[in-house]
Amino acid sequence: MAGGTTTTQGAPSPPHLHLLEKTMDGMTDETMARAALCAAAEPGEALLNRLIDHVGAREALEAIRTQRIPDGLAASKDEEHRFERRLQRWSIRLAAAAPEQDILVCERFGGRLVCPGNPEWPTTLDDLGSQRPYALWLRGPGDLRYGCLRSVALVGSRAASPYGLRVSADLAADLATQGWTVISGGALGIDAAAHRGALAADGPTVAVFANGVDVPYPAANDGLFAEMARRSLLVSESPPGTQPQRLRFLVRNRVIAALSRGTVVIEAERRSGALSTATWSQKLGRVLMAVPGPVGARTSVGCHRLLREEGATLVTGPEEVIEAVGRIGADLAPQPETPVLPRDRLDRETLAVLEALPARGAAGPAQVAAKAGLDLPTANGKLGLLAAGGFLERAPGGWRLTPAAKQRR
Repeated sequence: MAGGTTTTQGAPSPPHLHLLEKTMDGMTDETMARAALCAAAEPGEALLNRLIDHVGAREALEAIRTQRIPDGLAASKDEEHRFERRLQRWSIRLAAAAPEQDILVCERFGGRLVCPGNPEWPTTLDDLGSQRPYALWLRGPGDLRYGCLRSVALVGSRAASPYGLRVSADLAADLATQGWTVISGGALGIDAAAHRGALAADGPTVAVFANGVDVPYPAANDGLFAEMARRSLLVSESPPGTQPQRLRFLVRNRVIAALSRGTVVIEAERRSGALSTATWSQKLGRVLMAVPGPVGARTSVGCHRLLREEGATLVTGPEEVIEAVGRIGADLAPQPETPVLPRDRLDRETLAVLEALPARGAAGPAQVAAKAGLDLPTANGKLGLLAAGGFLERAPGGWRLTPAAKQRR
């Protein structure tokens, strides 16, 4: 029948098939293969990445379907057995996969699948080597590769203190204002505060999920994720509809570290998951930073250990973060300002006379001149200037410091 695709009986195809055909149009075999691989294996499996590197994504998918190890892949009998077991497991999962449907669902909510070699693929992910993602599912208008050129990961405890939440939101807002993308994991606590801070400053922010980008987890952040999908970017290694699993949260931390130029741990308990992001940041040669906290707080233990034992850089504000991850010699933090006291404006000789006065009691002009290393007429002149400036006052036996001058010593 003219005007559209028909079934074998001549009836019009269901509307979802037209959308599926539109979605598949222009989709390469490589992209379809990687979509299937995302469903067949857990994120970042080293053996699967070796298989892909050896024969390519399409042939890797075929090897899983047939459970045949390509020639030259296994270097030993033990390794051959490992590949056999993994191929069997991947094959079982592949039988239940529906990559075409995953891409269709992704298309429905305005998402996309980004693969290595695509313009939006961040090449920094290749630093993960055999643990890099097979592909990434994205939701939102942000450009992942461009956003990661100037990016910082802010991570920390889910059970954050008011102090940690304030630091996270303020730091994220300040970084976003200065054009830096804030990357985090979308969790409760520090992560959510960082995303909200960046959004409040109308800046870019990226959440890396351990589940599908259409699955709001935790549910309490549903509104936050909806706003990020509208204005920023949600990222996952898992196909749409994938539910979170505990181990995937640790696995996704490597992606957070790899996407960013440095990681700031804001609050972390001794066994916080944020510390795995810190470990990956160091493995990848990224800058590791930590914010100090109250010494008696459990949420400070992890940060203080990073500062004491792991060589993390102590940061307290956006300028220090940008100096650590920015261009060498260009993005320098300003020197902390110290209060300017009246005595700071005194010339060297006048200051020497002031320092020659005792903290208690009085001293005569000759005594002051000798201690300051000046002749008597010069010392007398400086004593008069200091008296006019409110530093000294007359006393029996010479001159003494005024009460105000004593407080400023």
